[in-house]
Amino acid sequence: MKDLDDLFEKVMSANIFVNRDILRPDFIPDDLPHREEQIRKLAEIMAPALKGSRPSNVFIYGVPGTGKTAVTKYVLGKVDAEGRKKGQTLNVAFINCKQDDTNYRVIADLCEAIGERVPFTGLSTSEVLRRFISIIDRSDRSLFVVLDEVDTLVKKTGDDMLYKLTRINDKLSRTRISIVGITNDLKFTEYLDARVRSSLGEEELIFPPYNAAELEDILTRRAQGGFQRGRLDGGVIKLCAALAAKEHGDARRALDLLRIAGELAERGGDQKVSEVHVRKAQREIEKDRVVEVVRTMPLHSKILILSLHILSRQSSKGGTTGEVYDLYCDVAKKFGLEPLTQRRVSDLINELDMLGIANARVVSKGRYGRTKLVALSISDRNLRDALQGDAGMSSMIGK
Repeated sequence: MKDLDDLFEKVMSANIFVNRDILRPDFIPDDLPHREEQIRKLAEIMAPALKGSRPSNVFIYGVPGTGKTAVTKYVLGKVDAEGRKKGQTLNVAFINCKQDDTNYRVIADLCEAIGERVPFTGLSTSEVLRRFISIIDRSDRSLFVVLDEVDTLVKKTGDDMLYKLTRINDKLSRTRISIVGITNDLKFTEYLDARVRSSLGEEELIFPPYNAAELEDILTRRAQGGFQRGRLDGGVIKLCAALAAKEHGDARRALDLLRIAGELAERGGDQKVSEVHVRKAQREIEKDRVVEVVRTMPLHSKILILSLHILSRQSSKGGTTGEVYDLYCDVAKKFGLEPLTQRRVSDLINELDMLGIANARVVSKGRYGRTKLVALSISDRNLRDALQGDAGMSSMIGK
């Protein structure tokens, strides 16, 4: 097709980027500005591994995009490199609990980290754990187990796996295991048993959000290696930083804005990235984020969102929590599910409000007191995209 040939030619001839991968959030640069204190403290915690001792378990908190994962990978990379010089065997098992959100997959990933593969299914979790303990204790080594977004695992399966991992050193004679837990949920420890909380949180690190000036500095450094010289208009980086600073100082958001703005300029055949491209990128990211968040939500949360959508067709102002709950119960029963309690649904409404998917506001009814009105905050199109994999749900949208 000639249109495709023209498109490919336009992309190939574009001269915007030097290396766009540098602008991706998962790229780990040689330096991580404005995280020097966290790097130093985490390195101090992990350094005993270089002398053959077991470092303390550490728990890392912070809102999304504050450098938690990047700093952890950076420090572990430095510790590993130093360990090689000293002849120490150091292994790292990096587990994203949002992707591997079952106890079985966590242990299977630990096995793979030490070079042992286990069947995808077919064994009990206790058997896989027994194999892991048997294999890892055959040699003298240190193992860092990084559980990124560990709150996802605990909310889904409970804290039994964390309890076993924090006690696993009692069963080992030659190997030392340290746990690094990373979470975006600042209240996560409330979900944990007291024994798990004390064992996992031997050391704690808090990552504060970046401010606009810090984000601007981070983007400027990345842009120097990511873009061709002179391809960014003067206000582009400042605008990306300002927009991301409003999102709790999210560096991921800032980098995504800058990279996608560059890609939009490239697709349009423009020679420079402008603030107009940044605004377009912001709309693209917002749409994609909402769709992905809704798509990965638990079933009852999706049913609640669908109930709010149905309610919005009756009133643009939404409905009271009581009206929402009644409608939710009806929709849940249509799907053959037992409704959650009203208190649990109220918690889910608060979560949707925090994510910007719903808007819950308290309004005064004069002498009749106050009530909370709940309304959906996302478009029918985004909701349809998010639920398109479920024919039963998508058929109820927009009718």
